[in-house]
Amino acid sequence: MKPQKIGDYTVRKLVEVVEPLSPEFAFVEFDQPTLDTHTSWLSPHFVEGANAEITLLFSFHTYVVQGNGKTLLIDTCVGNHKERAALPSWHMQNRPYLDNLRAMGVAPEEVDYVMCTHLHADHVGWNTRLIGGRWVPTFPNARYIFSKTDYDHHNSVSAADAKRADEDPNPGEGDFYASWADSVSPIVEAGLADIVTTDFGIDGAISLVPAPGHTPGHYCVHLQSRGDEAIFTGDMMHHPVLVAEPQWRTHFCLDPVQSTKTRRAFINQHAGGGAIVMAAHFAGPTAGRIIDNGGKPQFSALPGA
Repeated sequence: MKPQKIGDYTVRKLVEVVEPLSPEFAFVEFDQPTLDTHTSWLSPHFVEGANAEITLLFSFHTYVVQGNGKTLLIDTCVGNHKERAALPSWHMQNRPYLDNLRAMGVAPEEVDYVMCTHLHADHVGWNTRLIGGRWVPTFPNARYIFSKTDYDHHNSVSAADAKRADEDPNPGEGDFYASWADSVSPIVEAGLADIVTTDFGIDGAISLVPAPGHTPGHYCVHLQSRGDEAIFTGDMMHHPVLVAEPQWRTHFCLDPVQSTKTRRAFINQHAGGGAIVMAAHFAGPTAGRIIDNGGKPQFSALPGA
C-alpha cells in the first residue's frame, strides 16, 4: 500500500507477513461457484489460483498513522517468540518487524498510541518483546488502547474455560487467551494500558466505532481530518469477498451471527460513499472503498494504492 493522505494525517502499512489460506480454513460455509464469480475483481491482490485451487491471501500488518505531532499504531500483528503451538505459522516467529518500522523512520520509543481493535493474538503480538526472559512493552512511551468490553470478557470466564480455549486450534477464542499472558497483561502491569469504552478519542480526529461480533468489544478506528475520512475495520471483515458475501461465517468470530449483522450494517452505510476502508487482513494495495455496483457491493482498491 502506498502512503495514504487523510487530511493532516499520513497512513502507511507495516507488513509482518502475507499468508495464503484455503477458503475452508477461513469460512465455516461458503459457496464455491459463488466464490468463483468474484475472482475477476479479487485477482490478483486478494486471491491466487481459481476454482478448486483458489487460495485467499491474508495480510498481517500494522497501520502506522502520523499527524498532529503524534504517531499511532493500529493492531500489532503476531509478534516474535510467541508460543502459538495451535497455529504453526504463528508459532515462535522471528521476523524483522521492528527493523522495518525503523526503516519507515519510526523508533519504538517514538510511538504515542497503540490501538488494538481487539485482543486476539494476531492484533496484540508486538505489544511486547522478549528481553532477558521477560515480556516487556515494545513501545515504552505509548498508551495502549484496549477495549473494556473485550478486557472484561476475558476476566469473566472461568479458569476451565480459559484452559479449554487455549487448547482449541480455532484462531478465535483460543488465541484470545493464549496471548493474554505475553502480550496484554505485561502492558497492564506496566501501567501503560488505557482500558476504554468507545467514547475514547484523540485530537478530535480519531474515534472508536463499536463493531461487535468478532469479539464482544471489537472496535473500528475512525479517522476524520479536513474533510477526508478513513475507517480501520480490524477483523470486522477478514477478506474483501465478505463485502460481497457478508453472510459467509468465518471460523474466527466468537459470535458469527452478530458479525454478519455488523458487516451488513457497515456495508450498507458506506457503499458508494467516500470513506477509505483499511482492514486488518486485506492484502495487496489494501486501501479502498466499498462501491455499490448496482446494489451488489464490492471492495474496490484505490487506483495506485
